[in-house]
Amino acid sequence: MKSLKPYLMRALVDWIVDSECTPYLVIDCNAPGVDVPTEHATDGKLVLNISAAATRGFSIGEQEVEVGCRFAGKPVHINVPIGAVMAVYARENGKGMVFEVETGTESAPGPKAVAPPDGAAPEDAAAPRDATGRKAEGPQLKIVK
Repeated sequence: MKSLKPYLMRALVDWIVDSECTPYLVIDCNAPGVDVPTEHATDGKLVLNISAAATRGFSIGEQEVEVGCRFAGKPVHINVPIGAVMAVYARENGKGMVFEVETGTESAPGPKAVAPPDGAAPEDAAAPRDATGRKAEGPQLKIVK
């Protein structure tokens, strides 16, 4: 499957803007492939205001974030790998999401696969089980209080 991170990032930015807040992006300046003006970084992190009023050409692609912005009045075009994005949040209230920084060229590993019970075929591994561990027949409902 494709990486979930760019989809979550786009959704967060939309949510923050729809909530009439200012979206900020936190970038790990030490991650591979990051080329940003580090003189504006603090503790190896760069915080960017990515609102429409502060940027030009902002986009979140499958592999990178692209944005035109200004640092000390000078226009700068930034391409940052998705793996280097640490967080997306609203300036006004800090609501958003923190991400793991991906250190390699591949996306971060997903959940680990769980081995099927002894004697179960691999295609049966995700099938619902009853209390004894046997494959359940038909839909299973559970009362949650």
